[in-house]
Amino acid sequence: MAEILGNSISVNLKWDRFAWQSSLYNPSNCEYGVCWRSYHCSLYSSSVMKMNRDPVGIREFSTFPMSMKGFGCAQRKTTHLSSLIGSTKMTNLLAISSLAASNEPGLISEENEENEFIQRRKDELNRDYFGEHLPPWGNLMAHHRSDMDTESTAQPSMLSRDVITVKEIRVHLLEETDEEDLSRKILMLSRSNKVRSALELFRSMEFSGLQPNGHACNSLISCLIRNQLLDNALRVFEFMKRIEITTGHTYSLILKAVADYQGCDYSLNMFRELGGFSGDRNDFDVIVYNTMISVCGRVNNWVETERIWKNMKQKGISGTQITCSLLVSIFVRCGQNELALDAYSEMIQNGIKPRDDALQALIGACTKEGKWDLALNVFQTMLNHGIRPNLTACNALINSLGKAGELKQALKVFQIAKSLGHTHDAYTWNALLNGLYRANRFSDALQLFENIKREQSSQINEHLYNTALMSCQKLGLWDKALQLLWQLEASGLSVSTTSYNLVIGACETARKPKVALQVYEHMIHQNCTPDTFTYLSLLRSCIWASLWSEVDEILDQQVAPDVSLYNAAIHGMCLRGKIESAKNLYMEMRRRGLKPDGKTRALMLQNLRKVSTKGRR
Repeated sequence: MAEILGNSISVNLKWDRFAWQSSLYNPSNCEYGVCWRSYHCSLYSSSVMKMNRDPVGIREFSTFPMSMKGFGCAQRKTTHLSSLIGSTKMTNLLAISSLAASNEPGLISEENEENEFIQRRKDELNRDYFGEHLPPWGNLMAHHRSDMDTESTAQPSMLSRDVITVKEIRVHLLEETDEEDLSRKILMLSRSNKVRSALELFRSMEFSGLQPNGHACNSLISCLIRNQLLDNALRVFEFMKRIEITTGHTYSLILKAVADYQGCDYSLNMFRELGGFSGDRNDFDVIVYNTMISVCGRVNNWVETERIWKNMKQKGISGTQITCSLLVSIFVRCGQNELALDAYSEMIQNGIKPRDDALQALIGACTKEGKWDLALNVFQTMLNHGIRPNLTACNALINSLGKAGELKQALKVFQIAKSLGHTHDAYTWNALLNGLYRANRFSDALQLFENIKREQSSQINEHLYNTALMSCQKLGLWDKALQLLWQLEASGLSVSTTSYNLVIGACETARKPKVALQVYEHMIHQNCTPDTFTYLSLLRSCIWASLWSEVDEILDQQVAPDVSLYNAAIHGMCLRGKIESAKNLYMEMRRRGLKPDGKTRALMLQNLRKVSTKGRR
């Protein structure tokens, strides 16, 4: 092959077994200050040249791999070559040369040499274009696939389809050079999900020194991500960064896609490398921050969510309705109720109207922090704006008001929830029963329980039974407690130690120690393990009934010595005048290494002085 001149363009045109070669002179004084080292173009076609024009004005016959040194000069040289090849003179010249060179010797060896040269230049192009300009975070597609190797190959993967490789993307010589028209065509192809055509037109524009606008690039990135081609999307993103046409929408698309493919940590690392946490980065808008807050919220990473929020405020970027609603929802879900309330306060200060989901979550945050008045205010605000609070918010507010002793307000919210069309569930009834119990309206609680059992039997659970048993204990209704216990066992619901303890406690209040012992024996027969509260209630019942043998038996049945039981037994013995028994039990307690409480020591000192005084007399 002839030597390539330093300031020329060498063009080889091949037609089947024929070849034509020419040099196009270009002045060495390049406008962009960088001259070409080499420029090689090969045009392949069938025996008859096809000049069909596709919808985007690309010559079908022209495949254009090339090595590019100095991207500035490529802009002018490629445009000149494109206009030349698109002309009628060039077409006629190619036809004449194909006939004249039919039997010229030496062309076959030259053709082999040219094929090697073309392949070498193509490899250089692939390495230059997709190697040197890889993003700093590397090939995410490859990383993702390596992570998927441990999984079964039979399972479908998000990355199961092949990536469009570099060799599959053809570069065409463009007849049209209007950047706006070409950008609009990229936009239309991307929206039509014609991935390869859009990508080839994009690369052809870039290769020809033409710049698609940001809107077209964003649409192309969205199309590539939609078709699970993240690596190609990242290359388009790098191009946009180089020519500085990135927008907040661009960053949002890429960061969200990286999070979908690789997870929150990868997306955070990219956000950090792009300068998201640095103070001098000012081109990130609120959309980018909303995207990262949402990404962190997916994995309940409230620490990074708070960090992004603070960085956003430091840069003077005001949050939108979406920002504040995301913050409130994420913080409430992660149990960071104070941060949720802070986000809500900032929202109100900035005059932002909260979204429905944020208000629903905020009621839960207020109730968990015991701020029932703020929760009630938010609830009323929702009603005033025609927003329908969900059942979860109503239940949380009823429960909070009941705990605060605001029974009237709780009943009012209960009626409002009913008027909103909500069907009350077990949580609603439990919140209302607990409110009646805390208001010392034990009879009303029992009456409400009976109504629920009669009209809403499907909503009855162990918690409702236990709340009713608590009311029986307070009222000393041991027979009612026994009745409820038998009903609970017959219902097929699980009966816990707490339920038996409440029945034993009702017997203790009613001074029915023998009934309490019978319930205890039944509890053991049902393979329910007693706890410290069980033994304490039995001890108190037996002490007040002077059942001392039963007291000793209860103390002997302990698997491990319990200081609470010894203290209770000593208290009762001292109050019942069993000083000697209390003293012996106290000595046994100290012998076992148990430390008595202050009341036990005071009682023993007081009674020992009385015993010593009587002995002196």
